[in-house]
Amino acid sequence: MDGDLIVAVARLRDAFVRYPDRAVLDGCPHCRGQVPVDGHDLFSLAISLGNTVGSCDDLKSLLPLLLGRLATSTELDPAIVLGKLRRGQWHTWPEAEQDAIDGYLDAVWRSLLATYPSQVGSFLDPTTFLDAVVAGGESVTRFLGIWDVTHSSAADRHLADTVNGLNFADRRPTTLVTWLRSETVRDRLYRAFERDHAMSWGDDLARAYDLVRS
Repeated sequence: MDGDLIVAVARLRDAFVRYPDRAVLDGCPHCRGQVPVDGHDLFSLAISLGNTVGSCDDLKSLLPLLLGRLATSTELDPAIVLGKLRRGQWHTWPEAEQDAIDGYLDAVWRSLLATYPSQVGSFLDPTTFLDAVVAGGESVTRFLGIWDVTHSSAADRHLADTVNGLNFADRRPTTLVTWLRSETVRDRLYRAFERDHAMSWGDDLARAYDLVRS
């Protein structure tokens, strides 16, 4: 993790420190019973947490662990973990807790865009991150705004990959697709191709440009 992301994870711990860690969580009495918190099998726990296992306070106590592990390993599914936030109605939580989560999401996004390929654990690419954000009940608009002002070769390569991986035959409007088809993005891809046309990824930039202007 880079420095900003390390700070963001530390802020999560501070924001949720008042929720006690429990070694064993209460599960549905009909199908689960008590469930031990196993750091080696967080995937299974993340699926059930807040559903058939544990309470909202248990979710909050485990959030720093789960979100920190998302940023450092590929063992968890970002959409599943962030989906727990939506289920827990995190926009109704105390302001300090919401701010810590927002700060974490911003730090993950900036770190992802800063390197190519992504080096942020389970957030393998921009689409994975944005899909998880939507699962968490958050708009992607602010993250696209950050992408707009992040001018680097790494961010441009992520942009090209995102365009090249989309199914443009699906005409259902989404915020991401509308943004990708904007004149700003078209111009950016063109400038990126002019700058990097001799690089090994030059063809990826050219293909993305052709797709968004078609």
